[in-house]
Amino acid sequence: MRRGVNPREAKRMMQRMGMNMEAVEDVREVVIKTSSKEIVIEGPEVAILQVQGQKIFQVAGGKVSEKAPERKAPTVPEEDVRLVADQTGKSIEEARKALEESGGDLAKAILLLQS
Repeated sequence: MRRGVNPREAKRMMQRMGMNMEAVEDVREVVIKTSSKEIVIEGPEVAILQVQGQKIFQVAGGKVSEKAPERKAPTVPEEDVRLVADQTGKSIEEARKALEESGGDLAKAILLLQS
């Protein structure tokens, strides 16, 4: 019958190789954000492994879920809304909507309202 490595011995071996591992206590969730989604890991075990001056985060276990990130409408300055409305002859509401659709880009908003 073969036994596993004693955790204390494993820690000493890692330290001799210039590695250090430390558990992060009381982690509730880990969120990984990409441009197209968010990966949420609830109740994981997290450890930080330090190797040659770099930190490596190890995330294990937990409930994994994915969701699309929430997109907030850009805040459009009032002077931009008035400028687009004046340039196109459209109402303030139409100018604001066009600016929100164009991500705050004045030229795109004007072209959108003129087409």
